[in-house]
Amino acid sequence: MADESSNPVDRAEAEAAVRTLLRWAGEDPRREGLIDTPRRVVDAYRDWFSGYSEDPAEYLRRTFEEVAGYDELIVLRDIEFESHCEHHMAPIIGRAHVGYLPTNKVVGISKLARVVEGFARRFQVQEKMTAQIAHCIEDVLRPRGVGVVIEAAHQCMTTRGVHKTGVSMTTSQMLGVFRDDARTRAEFLQFVMSPRR
Repeated sequence: MADESSNPVDRAEAEAAVRTLLRWAGEDPRREGLIDTPRRVVDAYRDWFSGYSEDPAEYLRRTFEEVAGYDELIVLRDIEFESHCEHHMAPIIGRAHVGYLPTNKVVGISKLARVVEGFARRFQVQEKMTAQIAHCIEDVLRPRGVGVVIEAAHQCMTTRGVHKTGVSMTTSQMLGVFRDDARTRAEFLQFVMSPRR
C-alpha cells in the first residue's frame, strides 16, 4: 500500500468506499456487527498491500562474500505467501521456491523470503509475480542463474466462477544457466519437487 503521506486517497474516503460496497451487497453498514467493518477492512488492506510501500530489491543489497568459494546451487523452497488477484481482488495462497547460482556473493536466506513477500503483497497475476521475483534477484545479485517456481490456489476460481476446488497453478521463470543448461534446471527442479519431510 502506498505511503499514507503520498496517497491521494485518505482513510475516510477508503472507509466510505467500504460502506458503499456493504450497501451495494444489501447490508446496512450501521448494523452493530458492521459498524467497525470499514475500519477493519482498511487496516487489512494496509497489511495485505504493504508491498507497495517497499522495494524488494533493497532486501538483496546486503550480501556476504566470505563463503569459502561456495559456488553451487542455493535453493529456498516452500516460502508460503498470500497475495490477491488483480482481476477479482480474491486471495491467491501458495508457495514459492527460489534458487540461484551465486557468482562471488550470497544473500541471507530470509532476504529471499522477503523478496517473495514484497511482490506478493500487491495485486498480482501469478505469472507476473514469478517473473518479478526472478528478475529482481538477477538484477541485484548478478548470479549465474535464477530459478523461481510458484504453486498457488486462486480463490477467484475456487469461490466464484467455475467453483473448482483442489486446483493449483504452477508457474516458473528460469534465467541464465537455469534456462540454458538442462542439467542445472533439472537439479533445481529436483530440489523443489523432492518429497517434504
